[in-house]
Amino acid sequence: MSLLLDNQFQELPADRSIDTKTFLDNVSTLPSFFDCLGSKVFSIIKSDINGNITKIRAVYDQDPAKYVTLQDILETEQETYKAEWPKVGATLALMWLKRGLRFIQVLLQSLADGERDENNPNLIRVNVTKAYEQALKKYHGWIIQKIFHAALIAAPYRSNFLKALSKGEEVKDEDCLANVRLFLVNYTATVDAIYEMYTNLDAELNYTV
Repeated sequence: MSLLLDNQFQELPADRSIDTKTFLDNVSTLPSFFDCLGSKVFSIIKSDINGNITKIRAVYDQDPAKYVTLQDILETEQETYKAEWPKVGATLALMWLKRGLRFIQVLLQSLADGERDENNPNLIRVNVTKAYEQALKKYHGWIIQKIFHAALIAAPYRSNFLKALSKGEEVKDEDCLANVRLFLVNYTATVDAIYEMYTNLDAELNYTV
């Protein structure tokens, strides 16, 4: 059984709106993904994702009928917080959450595409580095970048990572990657839709931590 397919993301409707409850239920299963990477440094991303999911869920639970979609939350907070928005509330939490989700997406897509270090084909350092550089690096200051650089060097063997994604079962690499590709279809569409929403609402911020 694949860790990723335990709670498969749903296909988006034609208007690309994202149902808040379904989204929160789906992403709540993803923090365990970072356990597959082994290094405790990745627990930083795991903790960040958990914390941001909790913040978004807290807003949603206040009025589920009002916050049917993620865009409902952003637009309501924009009206409520005025000049403080978007660096506030669930809007800020989702901004950081989507970056963690993009990290997962780029890493898995890189693996699915067969990208690897030909000199060290059983390492996933190339894939993890690409994911970090595309999704998170520009939002991290020098100190955090150094911490993650150490984690990238300690990334697990490709075979061990794929086995962890298969929940410890002995599964052929190609079968595991087939599950990854299946997972990525709706997952990537969802992440892309969130990024588009932030662009359309002019809600993206580029400060570093």
